[in-house]
Amino acid sequence: MRFGLLYEHQLPRPWGPDDESRVMREALEQIAVADRVGFHRVWVVERHFLEEHAHSSAPGVFLGAVSQRTERIRLGLGPLPLPSGYQHPARVAETAATLDLLSGGRVDLGTAEAATGAELGGFGVDRATTRHAWAESLGVVARMMDEEPFTGHRGRTLDVPARNVVPKPRQRPHPPLWLACSRREAIRDAAQNGLGVLGLVSVEPEEAREWVEEYRAIIASERCVPAGLDVTARFAVVLPLMLHDEEAEAIDRGIDGAHFGGYARAHHEVFGDHRPGDTNLWEEFLERREGVGFSREAIRPGGGDDPAPLGLRVLGEGLGSLRGAIGTPDQVRDLIRRYEAAGVDEVVFTVQTGRTEHEHVLEALELFARTVVPDFAPRADEVEAARD
Repeated sequence: MRFGLLYEHQLPRPWGPDDESRVMREALEQIAVADRVGFHRVWVVERHFLEEHAHSSAPGVFLGAVSQRTERIRLGLGPLPLPSGYQHPARVAETAATLDLLSGGRVDLGTAEAATGAELGGFGVDRATTRHAWAESLGVVARMMDEEPFTGHRGRTLDVPARNVVPKPRQRPHPPLWLACSRREAIRDAAQNGLGVLGLVSVEPEEAREWVEEYRAIIASERCVPAGLDVTARFAVVLPLMLHDEEAEAIDRGIDGAHFGGYARAHHEVFGDHRPGDTNLWEEFLERREGVGFSREAIRPGGGDDPAPLGLRVLGEGLGSLRGAIGTPDQVRDLIRRYEAAGVDEVVFTVQTGRTEHEHVLEALELFARTVVPDFAPRADEVEAARD
């Protein structure tokens, strides 16, 4: 089991003149701590126009700064939506390769089939074309990072002439390739294309076993036709994290931020009526959270010396709510063991969410490294060595 972080640079209103700079500086400090204490990977997404939810529109620039402040942690560029109208594959290949050189070969490239309506509409991309455009662009990006020169491509959604795309990455034939998956069908797509799974889908540990087993079976079969020039057989799940020795304190520090992250994503991707520059998403979240699966009242400490096991989602007094890895070290360790038993390779945590305090994030990362990581690191090294 490896551990990672995922950043979207969330920033609820109201905004001060220095708030966006502060959020990015705090993220840099958090990632430097994660690098020092043994986290394996950090993902920085690419999103556009998603006010409050994700002020992360230039992850390559941000990760360039990360590359100069860290030594070991791998740098997950993305997930990046790949339709050519959204961004040209040559720019993706160039950014990934440049970052790989700057970091000494530490880049992973995460991709996504689509984006929100606000993003696709903002770039004039037809949603009906995104799935095929993703697959076509991904193959082109992989070839651009390896072929010298790139021999060109003519396809259904993309025509690119022959060019030598430079620079080339340090990792050859290219950095590991991943797919962001928010539904089970996308996990099958990842397996069929030889991609790692960055699981944004809400799946409990016991349910994950079936999904992981199907993924690995496809990867090992003739159904797997790699979209790139190599296979990345890794399965990761994404959870919110807040850790404290007292369960009630962990909840108080982390649950509102975790809930805002989930609500903001649903607002922009599912049910929101967003008015650019006008909608106050934080206020809307506080008003509506109880009725849309983010009940604060449903999240209560168990009490006593033996707190209840954690689940990704909980049900309390008829109200559904998100929980994840928010609790004591013992609770979080048990949750991760259950994911490990299901065959999950990595757990990726969101920590910079909503109005979660920076100092609380730093304390949680340090406590996680002291109390949880040592229980998994030796087995992770053994599995990695066996696969290599």
